Amino acid sequence: MNIPSELKYTKDHEWVSVEGDIATIGITDFAQSELGDIVYVEVETVDETLEADEVFGTVEAVKTVSDLFLPLSGEIIEFNEALEDEPESVNSDPYGDGWMIKVKCSDLSEVDNLMSADDYKALIGA
Repeated sequence: MNIPSELKYTKDHEWVSVEGDIATIGITDFAQSELGDIVYVEVETVDETLEADEVFGTVEAVKTVSDLFLPLSGEIIEFNEALEDEPESVNSDPYGDGWMIKVKCSDLSEVDNLMSADDYKALIGA
């Protein structure tokens, strides 16, 4: 199970990479393996400003549909449009080509509320 130490994590199995005030967000290796083959990623919140823990989209796998929760408050400035044609990138490369959105953070102190890689490993029993 791949859990990069430089990223932050949520109890809802999203990962967060922050550079300046821009956060890149996707779902973890654990989440994609639990979901199975991902067939569709839907994000209709681009250009919207949402609070932390609000739903920003959904990920659809063969067997289920799961909500995606925003880890940090801010404006969703970009959706990874490559996922429209290749949603399976979330399965094959969840921390790279399978990223989902970029957010312009409105409160960087919220990063302190996210989990470290070690905390996340404890959560999932890795």
